[in-house]
Amino acid sequence: MGSLTYDRVVVEIDDRTLAHLQLVIVQKLRRGESFLLSWQDSAAVGSGRSSIWLNPAIPLYFKYAGGHAATLNRQWIEDLSRSANSAPGLVIVSEAGSLPVTTLTARPKSPIDAKTTARTDTGLIQAV
Repeated sequence: MGSLTYDRVVVEIDDRTLAHLQLVIVQKLRRGESFLLSWQDSAAVGSGRSSIWLNPAIPLYFKYAGGHAATLNRQWIEDLSRSANSAPGLVIVSEAGSLPVTTLTARPKSPIDAKTTARTDTGLIQAV
């Protein structure tokens, strides 16, 4: 289970999904483009939708739990890239059929270092 840390938000995402997102996100940020990253929240955290505005000036950190790089799926990358270049921004979709992933959430880092966790289909989503 890897994580994406942006400003004060930490999102845990499975390594395979994170590898594909990293490629698409880095391509956009290298070009100096700001954009929206969105996903559907899981029922465990109240459903709904979450989004963060990604800007090249704000540090972004990708952390992988596994020791090897994932084999990349070109079609999934193309689907995510097309989404990133659309008006609604990059929407995290699953690899199978590019359906919206409905099991992610993000929470700001707690100032008192409390931890909150929710079990999802794709793994743990944890605020630290």
